[in-house]
Amino acid sequence: MTAKKGQLVYEDVAVDTEIPPLVKRTTRRQLVQWAGASGDFYEIHYDKDFAIASGLPDVILHGRLKAAYLGQMLTDWIGVEGTLKKFDVRYRGMDVPDQDLTCKGKVTKKYLQDNERLVELDIWTENARGERTVTGTALVSLPSR
Repeated sequence: MTAKKGQLVYEDVAVDTEIPPLVKRTTRRQLVQWAGASGDFYEIHYDKDFAIASGLPDVILHGRLKAAYLGQMLTDWIGVEGTLKKFDVRYRGMDVPDQDLTCKGKVTKKYLQDNERLVELDIWTENARGERTVTGTALVSLPSR
C-alpha cells in the first residue's frame, strides 16, 4: 500500500526524530467542559476556592485532559493512515489554566514486526517553566512509501 501525498511514512522517520510540538492553553471554561464530558467533577478542577483550600495554587488541569492533548499531538503527526497502537502516560506534576502547556515527543526506536512498520516514542508535556508534568510512551504503525 502506498501512502497518500502529505502522509507521514515510515521511511521518513529516524531514531531521535522530534515530532512537531503541540501547544495548548487551557481555559477555565474548557476545564468545566472537560469535567462534563469526562464525568470528572472533582472540584479541584473548576472551583478555585476549593482548590486553594485543598492546598493547591489554583484549579488544576485534569490528568486525562493532558493525556488527550498528547494523543492529539500523536494522531496529528501520524496522519489518517497511521495507527496509534499503544499509549501510556504517568502524571508527574500539576498544571494550571491559562498557561502554555507544550506536548512533545521523540522517536526512540523503529522496526518491522509481523509486516508492520512500528515506531516507539517517548512523549511528555512541559509547562512554561520547562518541567515535565506528564511523561509516557507510545507505539505507532506507519504506512510505507
